[in-house]
Amino acid sequence: MLADYACDPKKSRGRLHPEQESAHRSAFQRDRDRIIHSSAFRRLKHKTQVFVEHEGDYFRTRLTHSIEVGQVARTIAGVLGLNLDLTEAVALAHDLGHTPFGHTGEDALAACMAAYGGFDHNAQAIKIVTLLERHYADFNGLNLTWEALEGLAKHNGPVRGEVPDALATYNAVHDLELDSFASLEAQVAAIADDIAYNNHDLDDGLRAGLFHEEQIRELPIIGRAYDQVDALYPELDFIRRRHEALRRVFGFMVEDVIDESRRLIAEAAPRSVDAVRGADHQMVRFSAPVFEDLKAIRAFFFKHMYRHWKVRRTRCKAAQIVREMFAIFMDDPGMLPDGWQKWGVGVETARQARVIADYIAGMTDRFAIDEYRKLVDPMSMG
Repeated sequence: MLADYACDPKKSRGRLHPEQESAHRSAFQRDRDRIIHSSAFRRLKHKTQVFVEHEGDYFRTRLTHSIEVGQVARTIAGVLGLNLDLTEAVALAHDLGHTPFGHTGEDALAACMAAYGGFDHNAQAIKIVTLLERHYADFNGLNLTWEALEGLAKHNGPVRGEVPDALATYNAVHDLELDSFASLEAQVAAIADDIAYNNHDLDDGLRAGLFHEEQIRELPIIGRAYDQVDALYPELDFIRRRHEALRRVFGFMVEDVIDESRRLIAEAAPRSVDAVRGADHQMVRFSAPVFEDLKAIRAFFFKHMYRHWKVRRTRCKAAQIVREMFAIFMDDPGMLPDGWQKWGVGVETARQARVIADYIAGMTDRFAIDEYRKLVDPMSMG
């Protein structure tokens, strides 16, 4: 049973290109399935968050992260009476626009594109699902529903002020009402992303040896989780101890979001999804005390993980790869592969830059390293 404020697939605003709906799957189920079967989703397997793809088999990739986000989002959405399929679709698609090498790659590409309209991974996700995926006979992209596209565009809140180029281009032909809040399904997907990356950054950072248990036991939420595990299982080996503690941290964040969101929804009492969009605040959030605790945890990550000398070295090399590839292709777009030359050769400079950015953004970590080597290493032919 869907709540009054949930998105109902039977009341969807439809797709840009009208299609006959399936007899066996709802519109939002089809959105989710198209995302899973897309090329961009498969490429997430070899795109990483903090660590470069080849550094270890246990570190999260964008694909495993997206699956975790989808799982968390479905749990929260189910409790709140929301549409599970739309929630999962937005959750699974939220990272499709990311470059190789995580946020380092995005920062480098954004700097390269500063004079040509910039680069934003959320806007790039919209471009991928509306244009760059080219598999269907009747349209470019995946032809997702308005609700799924709205969720991708606005899951972090209304888009006001300067709108990223890729998003503005699509919005001009299919108005996503960027100045309003997204559905609660999209809000759930966004906070599930926060929960997932907080949890896996803890796990990945410990696995990589960038910090250790005694350091994080001083942090809010985490220290209590370890205390609970030690009280229940005083002789537990360190691997099981870590897992038990981190799953309690994970569960605590989920429960806090559920409790706080229930409170905010009850307070606002929206009677429709349009009432959610017209609200003046998000209704899916952490409680204020937990939000402050998570800020302290993120500050720890920045100091001990993201700015660790090992990570900084990797980030430096990753940024160099992106910058130099962009410069090489801008200098001679004829070096782009055949499938890209028809879009990026013989066009005005800003258009050329955008095509090159699309090409680089779609690369996996492994492909980017290999392509860079082919471009700059005289001994690597190809």
